[in-house]
Amino acid sequence: MRNEKTIAFHTLGCKLNFSETDTISRDGVDKGYKVVPFTAPADIYVINSCTVTKNAEKRCKALIRQAIKTNPASHIAVIGCFSQIKPDEIANLPGVSMVIGNADKFNLFEHLKGLADGKPSHPASQSAGKKPESFMPSFSMDGRTRSFFKIQDGCDYMCAYCTIPMARGRSRSQPIASTLETARQIAGTNMKEIVLTGVNIGDFGKAHNESFFDLLRELALIDGLERIRISSVEPDLLHNDIIRLVANEPKLMPHFHIPLQSGSDKVLNAMGRRYDTGLFSRRIETIRKHIPHACIAADLIVGFPGESESLFMDSYNFITDADISYLHVFTYSERENTAAERRTDQVPQAERKRRSKLMQAISANKKQRFIQKNKGLTTKVLWEKEQHNGLMYGFTENYLKVKTPFQANLVNQIMTVKLNNTDLSGVYII
Repeated sequence: MRNEKTIAFHTLGCKLNFSETDTISRDGVDKGYKVVPFTAPADIYVINSCTVTKNAEKRCKALIRQAIKTNPASHIAVIGCFSQIKPDEIANLPGVSMVIGNADKFNLFEHLKGLADGKPSHPASQSAGKKPESFMPSFSMDGRTRSFFKIQDGCDYMCAYCTIPMARGRSRSQPIASTLETARQIAGTNMKEIVLTGVNIGDFGKAHNESFFDLLRELALIDGLERIRISSVEPDLLHNDIIRLVANEPKLMPHFHIPLQSGSDKVLNAMGRRYDTGLFSRRIETIRKHIPHACIAADLIVGFPGESESLFMDSYNFITDADISYLHVFTYSERENTAAERRTDQVPQAERKRRSKLMQAISANKKQRFIQKNKGLTTKVLWEKEQHNGLMYGFTENYLKVKTPFQANLVNQIMTVKLNNTDLSGVYII
């Protein structure tokens, strides 16, 4: 393959996908490819896909059409979760040259050699249906101030609405010793913060008789890692010892992302979740007891099959009373081959949208109260590289957004600030 081949990447979905795309793109650079923006003409377009919702799949198809329009002569490779679940559907889309599932996406460039050599490349034959079983560590290093660090993959939870176990396989991770080796690589860069990502990171280490708590303790000892941020952890896996460790270890950011999914115990049971609202409430109480200013985000699904108006109001009232900082609200989306999709008591789409708006309004109010609650707080901010209209932005330890006039010497620096005034959108002005 000629060294001047250009390749463009686009990532859909979660932070885990971003960490994997960045790792794959660095591999491409090492193999002589030139990475260009996805909006630019390229010889090869790679879409790391998502299948969590129908909208994610629609977005993937739109990106395929966009790539064809930008360069009709290009090759298009679709990798990731959508490829794993529906390889034939993607293979039949005009312009797609290759479909690679999660089990084989890190071998992307071996398959691209086949295209360059003129070998047949029927997309569905590119091992898209092979079950993911191995673990490949990855991390992003895209020139920003934080790195998304993949420490775990797959999920053993079979929630009624979710296809991720089918797309990513069983829960798996490397031993702590191997994970720390990758963390030291990140520490050797200029990154000030790592964000621990995976499908179910609270499940880390169980195959090796280790735990997520054990990993956090060891990560905090690594020189060069100044801030460690935890992504989503299931309520039943966010044990109190983890919360106390975050409270006592300055490197661990006071920021929790906890998937609630419903504030109704009956709906949680129908979803196949492994906790009830009582456990969720106890986790929040423990966090607030030890870390009063912690940011607590929660995921919520509205319109799950069988969620009557009464059950929705149970969830609405529970969320209203919960001492959380904001919500990520998801409108239930039917996923093929799931237990929820086969139910006959589906909630009408219009009603799902109405409920979503109601929950989003609660979230907006909670977020504004959380922002104001932190007024007067002295904290530390990590300044980002990007600037807009002469301003630079950053995030505090508990994930509040701040801004200040751009100063090149502040980029990627951690600075102590006092939070006093915000703009109309709730961003603190320094």
